[in-house]
Amino acid sequence: MSAATLFPAPLRILTTDAWLLFVTRFTRLFAYGALSVILVFYLISLGLSESQSGLVLALTLAGDIAVSLYLTTRADRMGRRRMLLVGAILMALAGLAFAVTSNLIYLIIAGTIGVISPSGHEVGPFLSIEQASLSHLIPPSSRTEVFAWYTLTGSMATALGALFGGVVTQFLQQRLMTPMASYRSIVLLYAFLGIILACLFTRISSLVEVNNHLDGQVVSFMGLGQSRNVVLKLSGLFALDAFGGGFVIQSFAAYWFYLRFGAEPKTLGGIFFWANVFAGISALLASRLASRIGLVRTMVVTHLPSNLLLIAVPLMPTLSLAVLVLLLRFCISQMDVPTRQSYTMAVVEARERSAAGGFTGVARTTGAAISPLLAGFLFARPGLINLPFYIAGTLKVVYDLLLYFAFRRLHPPEEASGE
Repeated sequence: MSAATLFPAPLRILTTDAWLLFVTRFTRLFAYGALSVILVFYLISLGLSESQSGLVLALTLAGDIAVSLYLTTRADRMGRRRMLLVGAILMALAGLAFAVTSNLIYLIIAGTIGVISPSGHEVGPFLSIEQASLSHLIPPSSRTEVFAWYTLTGSMATALGALFGGVVTQFLQQRLMTPMASYRSIVLLYAFLGIILACLFTRISSLVEVNNHLDGQVVSFMGLGQSRNVVLKLSGLFALDAFGGGFVIQSFAAYWFYLRFGAEPKTLGGIFFWANVFAGISALLASRLASRIGLVRTMVVTHLPSNLLLIAVPLMPTLSLAVLVLLLRFCISQMDVPTRQSYTMAVVEARERSAAGGFTGVARTTGAAISPLLAGFLFARPGLINLPFYIAGTLKVVYDLLLYFAFRRLHPPEEASGE
């Protein structure tokens, strides 16, 4: 058996640059997953209240809006590799700053300027630019499948990171290390992985860059031209979806399991390990479903039931049942991710992909930046800790319906040509 046959067919076409983008995705999401499980615990151990922690997380995500918008809308013109490197440096600096200060103002400044992920999922400019680069390196017919494996890579990395963060902090605490010190070790790891990420980005070649000199058209609006209307409409819908999801980001979901059932960090690491594993596996199924019913339909028919399961989580009377419902949700909740990303890359101009990904990504970050602040106030009141799940599920259902009716007739080129 040759080495090539060890990999699934969609991955055999990947170039060295494409494989490097998979490695950077894994490195980054491992760091995000490890940090997300302990971040709220760490902030509270520093002396912050739940409301102050929510404020830090909200402003951290808000800061990512400005950073991401600046870097992604310039990436296609100034260099994708250069912007990725800047993002990695900001990630490392933010992790270092969080590790050395407990001052609320300094934490807010570091989180706002740097790149910190409280959710365990993508923040910053990385995802948009990497996906634009991947779309540049692979044929359109393979895009959704490659994006599905790219999503699986991130989910597995987040899962392993969450497991690592939970297990290591509990192990260190059992070895007489204070909780705050054990959490800080994960924050330092986050900063170190940011440095590793920067080194990896220096190895990517110029093949990921756009040859803008071949196109005489002028991009008029922050990197967007012909694709502007579609991108702005998608951005509004994605912001609504992310606003709902921001009420139950992984950091707060982990804290909810602690408040409701007394779950320890090791248990929380295990819960979110399997949650992200199931989410990643579901992404592979999404590409097959999309080839049958289309990208938009796949996004909607998989996302709707997952949001109903989200609403059901706080209705469960025991930890086991709540975890079961959560895991069932994750089995289908991320099937819309590779299809959504592939759809966005497909319906915009090739030379506008980084900007399009940046705008839609920033829209999601904007929506997600507001809700943790509101969730923090809810979590500070014992009688309201279930409410974030109900709000999140309802808003996400509304998003699914609006998305279907707005884009059911706009097909990507590969679907339109097959009709």
